[in-house]
Amino acid sequence: MLDWQKMFVPDTPVLDIIVRGTILYLALFFLLRVVLKRQSGTTSVTDLLVIVLIADAAQNAMADDYSSVTDGLVLVATIVFWAFALDFIAFRFPALRRFIQPQPLTLVKDGRMLPRHMHKELITEEELLAQLRQQGVERVEDAKGVYMEGDGSFSVVTGEQHRPTEKKAL
Repeated sequence: MLDWQKMFVPDTPVLDIIVRGTILYLALFFLLRVVLKRQSGTTSVTDLLVIVLIADAAQNAMADDYSSVTDGLVLVATIVFWAFALDFIAFRFPALRRFIQPQPLTLVKDGRMLPRHMHKELITEEELLAQLRQQGVERVEDAKGVYMEGDGSFSVVTGEQHRPTEKKAL
């Protein structure tokens, strides 16, 4: 027989769940944003973090590690709140944006590698050259600029000027 009270009445104080969820989210956000920026690739750190934490919180709620579903839902809501709140803060307060959403880092300027910037993100010359080839650029000298974006992806700007092609009338 189902114990409805056990299933829906939190056995952990709600404030405790919110504080734990907040501490965990902000700590992981900081670690992923600062330490693992390059490894995040094209998936934003915030998206990855929310997915992982929600999956774990939901699993605990579903697998009865929590005594009530409400405990898991409160934790999931806390995680979603912080994901939204940090995006909102970055949008609304430009002065804080650089701490929440890292700025692009220049790796190549005017066809020359910037070793100090590459060292900062532990990017080898071979890795940079591979990124250039993936973008269709054969040589570093052909790149006007190469940037590691805040999400860990690479952007390459070449000296070529691309103009939109005009459609010919049939």
